[in-house]
Amino acid sequence: MYNKITLQKGGLMKFESQLLKGIAPVVVLEILSRGQMYGYELSQAIEQRSGDILTLGKGTLYPLLYNLEAQKLVKGKWEQMPSGRKRRYYTITSKGKEHLARQKEQLQELTAGLGVVFGFGGALKPA
Repeated sequence: MYNKITLQKGGLMKFESQLLKGIAPVVVLEILSRGQMYGYELSQAIEQRSGDILTLGKGTLYPLLYNLEAQKLVKGKWEQMPSGRKRRYYTITSKGKEHLARQKEQLQELTAGLGVVFGFGGALKPA
């Protein structure tokens, strides 16, 4: 199974879902750490913040949000719009903020390690 990632140059690249599986929850928590959002708004924010590199379709995003909610990392609540339509807004919980901080530390270490292995990202060069 593959998830779609759109590259800035308009090309299309596919990554195995296992590669994205671990990063998607952290991306969602990071975006929600800036304020509550409903699903479509969150999807658009992810695309915008990633420079249109990362796209989470609703078939990926909503199950992920339900899973994060089950883990008590986010909280969802229904709100009625003036039009009468209901939207489910998600906010990050304090448990979610703690989890996000730990995950970001690990990602920074991983990025540094990958930079050394592959020689990119301004990481320290091996001696």
